[in-house]
Amino acid sequence: MLRLGKPLSAWLYIALSSLFVTLSSPVCAGAAPTVVHGLWVWKSPAVLEAPRAAESLLNFCNSEGINEVYVSISERSEAAEESKLVHLISLLHRSNIRVEALLSSTEADEPGKHRETLLRHVQEIMEFNRRHSGEHFDGIHLDIEPQQRSENKGPGNLRFLPGLADAYRAVRGVAEPAGMTVNADVQNKLLKGDLAQRKMLLSAVPRVTLMMYELSNLTDGESPGQKAEKIQEASQKFLDMAYAGLSGGDLAKMGIALRTPDYGELLPQMLKKLDDSNRLNPHYLGWARHSYNDYLKDTP
Repeated sequence: MLRLGKPLSAWLYIALSSLFVTLSSPVCAGAAPTVVHGLWVWKSPAVLEAPRAAESLLNFCNSEGINEVYVSISERSEAAEESKLVHLISLLHRSNIRVEALLSSTEADEPGKHRETLLRHVQEIMEFNRRHSGEHFDGIHLDIEPQQRSENKGPGNLRFLPGLADAYRAVRGVAEPAGMTVNADVQNKLLKGDLAQRKMLLSAVPRVTLMMYELSNLTDGESPGQKAEKIQEASQKFLDMAYAGLSGGDLAKMGIALRTPDYGELLPQMLKKLDDSNRLNPHYLGWARHSYNDYLKDTP
């Protein structure tokens, strides 16, 4: 309550000062960045076993402009593994880097035991967050790949899409009430569906990440400038393809992922091209880099 006699300008100054402190505090570390720069970390228990592994990962993120990290999680972490995750999340949050729990499956599109396993895994993440409210995961990152199964292969074969969208919605129903985002990796095959299929996909989760890997086969032997031009053209094509004929505020934003083996030391340059080409597109989420494990493999 305002006290009579206190100048309004003074109260305004106090309010604005409090707001600045709140926004600057580590509590806001989980807020989604305007443009996402993501990084996958697979086999996290093995990665975090190395001496000062968390510090090394943080240094890499800071040097490469990473503001989100997707950390693979086993269904039941041992106490030692959990303590390493807590340490990692604490370090990353202090640098305003979000952390998402990375969950994988090739069969969670199917109802029954596979879907139940995925949701149980999500509940384990919720439990982790309740145990470590100060060092919590900020989101769930889904790598569900039913297209890897033989019955789902072939151009135009999207028979698995309704089940995949159901799985996304089921995870979202658990994660969002807990204040967590949901992001799903997708292949360009899913963007080639008809209007109804693309709407089903893009309304199931708030964020998707396109794994734009097939492009590398078309850029072998080309100059860095030619590679960058191909990336610009392809990213704009896929964004246009995904949202053609769709409108509304419930559609997912789309990030675009490139992988280290395709571009080697040119990867940072190619990722920057994605931002330069698409930053003004309202559907563009940002870029993601696959993966930290490739960097470790190539590091002496």
